Amino acid sequence: MKTFRIALIPGDGIGPEILREGKKVMDAVAEVIGITWQWKEYPFGAEHWLKHRNGLPTLFSEEDMKELGTYDAIYFGSVGDRGCRTCGTSGALLWMRFYFDQYINLRPAKLLRGIESPLRGKRPHEIDMYMVRENSEDFYIGLGGHFAGTKNSENLKLLRALYQARFKVEVTLEPGGELAYQIGVLTGLNSERVIRYGFELAKRKKLNRVTVVHKANVLTKIYGLWIEKAERVAKDYTGIELELTIADATSMWLVRRPEWFQVIVAPNMFGDILSDLAASTVGGLGFAPGGNINPDRKAGVSMFEPIHGSAPSMPD
Repeated sequence: MKTFRIALIPGDGIGPEILREGKKVMDAVAEVIGITWQWKEYPFGAEHWLKHRNGLPTLFSEEDMKELGTYDAIYFGSVGDRGCRTCGTSGALLWMRFYFDQYINLRPAKLLRGIESPLRGKRPHEIDMYMVRENSEDFYIGLGGHFAGTKNSENLKLLRALYQARFKVEVTLEPGGELAYQIGVLTGLNSERVIRYGFELAKRKKLNRVTVVHKANVLTKIYGLWIEKAERVAKDYTGIELELTIADATSMWLVRRPEWFQVIVAPNMFGDILSDLAASTVGGLGFAPGGNINPDRKAGVSMFEPIHGSAPSMPD
């Protein structure tokens, strides 16, 4: 019987409750298919950050990450509360995605029997799509600035498994005031491998359409490259249609006709938004799993999570 080592991170808020129930499902599956899970639980969460990492930008240390990388997979609940607002997203999820090169975020959305869709008249399994979200670039790279005055200079680094990029930003603002900026980046190498994953998924599932989302009508440079790579990859998959759709139109059709979609491939920011909308069509965020995946296990461990946060009790 094959054994898989799983790092378990329950975290904060509803995280422990969600993982407790998820483990029951996983144990039942393991019994059916004849495998076993070897669990090890880690105390990472807001309390851990406040006690051991307070003031530092990440929830995990470099040593923590190296240890997590030895597992077959990571099962993650949710982290963050009022005392640690940043340790859940930028300090935990994004750090883990970048460190392990989890460049695919896979979020299936399927309407199950016994669950009522908020959309009138939708039947079980009529909505059945795979949302492939690019997971390591776009406007989520965390590079930008915020300053007050007339001049500002920044030297910024983007470090990834595929490449290293450096930016020197010089800003002159007349007559002066406050200015904030955020850099969005897509590279050809990463865009192509994400889009190709979407086509390979469609091929494996015997589907015949891949919808590639963009906003190249406005953000011509960054999403123009995205479209170029989609058109190039699509040539390798005869029998699978490439459908190019603008992000806002895609959101409309997800509500009007969700059964149309099979595989959707989207850049990081639009994928984040559209995957939540797709989850809502099948009953809500609680019905949509999420996998942060590096398809090459030797290059990095994958992490699996529910796609909602820790639901902290926030003050009015």
